[in-house]
Amino acid sequence: MKFEIKKYFAGGFLMVILFAGCKKDPYDGVVSHERSIEAVTLGTGLVQVGPAEVDRAEGVVSVKVLMQANTDLTKVAPIIQTSYKASVSPASGETINFASNNNQYEYVVTSESGEQRKWTVKLEPFTETILGTYEVDNLILYGGTGPEYGGAAVMELTSKPWVWPADNGPAAELDNTLTFTFTGVTPTGNTYGQVVNNAGPDGKYADFKFIGNPQTDVNNFYRKIPQGESTWERDYTTNTVTFKTADGKTTTGVFTDAKTIDLGNGHSKVVANKSFDFTLNGTDDWGVIYSDYDKFVKRPRRFWVDIKKLN
Repeated sequence: MKFEIKKYFAGGFLMVILFAGCKKDPYDGVVSHERSIEAVTLGTGLVQVGPAEVDRAEGVVSVKVLMQANTDLTKVAPIIQTSYKASVSPASGETINFASNNNQYEYVVTSESGEQRKWTVKLEPFTETILGTYEVDNLILYGGTGPEYGGAAVMELTSKPWVWPADNGPAAELDNTLTFTFTGVTPTGNTYGQVVNNAGPDGKYADFKFIGNPQTDVNNFYRKIPQGESTWERDYTTNTVTFKTADGKTTTGVFTDAKTIDLGNGHSKVVANKSFDFTLNGTDDWGVIYSDYDKFVKRPRRFWVDIKKLN
């Protein structure tokens, strides 16, 4: 009986193999009409910022190129990825002079069926705007429990000097400078580099310790830009900048230009030049509503490091 069962299963397994071997490929004989550019990456010698943006409706592919002192757009060898079984002319990897035609070039993609479509590949010169030296202009907080009941406020951290250490409170930051330099671009298209937070003429950094009652260390809220040297990485999809210290601690804020930010309940924040906008995770405490302790320690909501470019 055991022999018969094994024989049965062996025969069944053989039938499955034979059936699978005889099954017809559903795509056999189907000719592709697809004639698209799916992706473009740049060859060596150029730094591409982010993936190429493909506009299928218009037949346009835009590629951001980081412009540096040695950037040459006269000899570009793009790698062109086309749709299945399609071909492209000029060929993928062929050297093209983009500079001679307003930084763009026309490609023709031919499908397996022989149909053609013209595509325009554009190189968009990209400059990292965060580079340079800035002075720290102000430190602004939006905080407080129950903003709908008047419990929140927008204020300068230096407006309440009695809640901070006298010698190195938030005012110690207002002569600091931030210098951003460029290192490179990540595989996902984020720019990154070094940043130096210089203590300025007074040689001091703020020690964010609330000295009211109860005394509380709140550096976790307000020490968003590290002291001294650290690294930065900018994500253009979210317009955020992440700071990272040598020991791996990170903080992330939105890098914003001049504008007015509506905070609701009659509150707003005016950015005069540029600012790093950090979201803080305080906790509502209705027992201390309307107090400095509530705004600075218990329920800080957002924090801005306002900056002004020097060079």
